[in-house]
Amino acid sequence: MNLYTPVLALLVLAGGFAVFSVVVSSLTGPKRYNRAKLDSYECGIEPTPQALGGGRFPVKYYITAMMFIVFDIEIIFLVPWAVYFDSMKVFGLVEMALFIATVFVAYAYVWRRGGLEWD
Repeated sequence: MNLYTPVLALLVLAGGFAVFSVVVSSLTGPKRYNRAKLDSYECGIEPTPQALGGGRFPVKYYITAMMFIVFDIEIIFLVPWAVYFDSMKVFGLVEMALFIATVFVAYAYVWRRGGLEWD
């Protein structure tokens, strides 16, 4: 239990800080609301009405987001592999080569479909 005491203390401290911040900001913040403050903000441009479904976004936005997630996950797997590379020998090298090959196939697919080109 002594090993978990600092973790629990940090958890309690972080939770207390979060609750304290929310409570104090709601008590001390300004409470003057008007129509302009409650309106959505679009970089200084008047918001345009959209269709009931919320309008359509180009698929390229989602492809870019998915590519970011794929490469982020790749980095998460590459860091521990790099740290323990010496102890894994050839097995680790082959497994990481297979992993990078699958990520490269996804990247090549998106590239070929034109997902990385902005018009």
